Amino acid sequence: MTIQSFPMTSSVSTSQGVLPPAGFGVYESSVAGPSASFVHSVPELNENEETELYSVSWNQDYSFFAAGTSHGFRIYNCDRFKEIFRRDLKSGGFKIVEMLFRCNILALVGSKTNAQYPPNKVIIWDDHQSRCIGEFSFRSEVRAVKLRKDRVVIIVEHKIYVYKFTDLKLLQQIETLANPRGLCCLSHHLNTSVLACPGLRRGQVRVEHFGLNMTKFINAHDSQIASMTLTIDGLLLATASIRGTLIRIFNTVDGTRLQEVFHLLYFLAEVLSSSCITKYRTHLK
Repeated sequence: MTIQSFPMTSSVSTSQGVLPPAGFGVYESSVAGPSASFVHSVPELNENEETELYSVSWNQDYSFFAAGTSHGFRIYNCDRFKEIFRRDLKSGGFKIVEMLFRCNILALVGSKTNAQYPPNKVIIWDDHQSRCIGEFSFRSEVRAVKLRKDRVVIIVEHKIYVYKFTDLKLLQQIETLANPRGLCCLSHHLNTSVLACPGLRRGQVRVEHFGLNMTKFINAHDSQIASMTLTIDGLLLATASIRGTLIRIFNTVDGTRLQEVFHLLYFLAEVLSSSCITKYRTHLK
């Protein structure tokens, strides 16, 4: 099997060579004013101009979520739901906005219409300092970005790049099957460092235990993987295929299947379908 790869075309750049590891400032509603860097380079938006929603993503503890729009991005607090702040640009929006817990560090990927930030670049943005502190360039479009306090993980269609957060040093490159959805998930427990992504075969999941220096391949489904997620400690993996009938739960250390759950929506569709068929047959009689 031949896997097409898309290597980076330029080296990673940082503003000072080193990124702060963790413990950044926390987002508060008091920072709701516009970011100096964005506003100085871009005129204000017309309030009557329609805004399109590109993406929605949770932070790692599900307390905040970020929305990428056709004009920029917005950050929301889920506890007493409210918009914390927004950043708007005239040059285009962001298709990917990834938070790092509740801090001021964001990973941003521009939309195809963004003249300043194209979709093949990842910007590590420090909103507290209103500046870019790291930048990654690729030959192909970035499909997803995942963050841990010690890792930056960037997903393109056939490869995943794992970087150290403190200095953006490339730690690992992982070949995958075609991955247009950008499927990849990370654990977020301090004592475990686990990554799960598609393998090189249909329906296969590759699990990297960085702390144990171990790779595990799990043949999760017969058809393509549609979704996957890890528990916070990375010891359990849940997967679903494009067929949408089953959710399977695996032990990530030994790869054993622990549970299989029939998808409720599929079950309801089957029941409704069977009910309609039964009524139709009764009507015919």
